[in-house]
Amino acid sequence: MGLQNFGFMEIMIILVIVLLLFGAKRIPEIAGSLGKGINEFKRNISDAQRQITEPPPAAPRAEQRIAEGAPAAQQEERPEPKRLLQ
Repeated sequence: MGLQNFGFMEIMIILVIVLLLFGAKRIPEIAGSLGKGINEFKRNISDAQRQITEPPPAAPRAEQRIAEGAPAAQQEERPEPKRLLQ
C-alpha cells in the first residue's frame, strides 16, 4: 500500500494516534528535530555532490611528496634539473 492510497480518514486516524502516543506538548519538539534532521541531511548531500563535481585544490609539491610517503631526504625542495639537449 503506497502513500497515494491514503485518504483523509486514514491520515486523521494516524494523527490522532500520534497525538495520543506523544502528547500535545511533545509534538512540536519532535517536528522541530525532524526538520533539523532533514535540513542537515540535505546539506550533507549537497556537500557530497559538490566534492564529487569540483576538482580537488592543487597542493604544493612538497606537500604532495609528504602525502605520497617519500623519504625524508627527498622531501625538501629541489630545483628542476637542467636539460642538456634541447
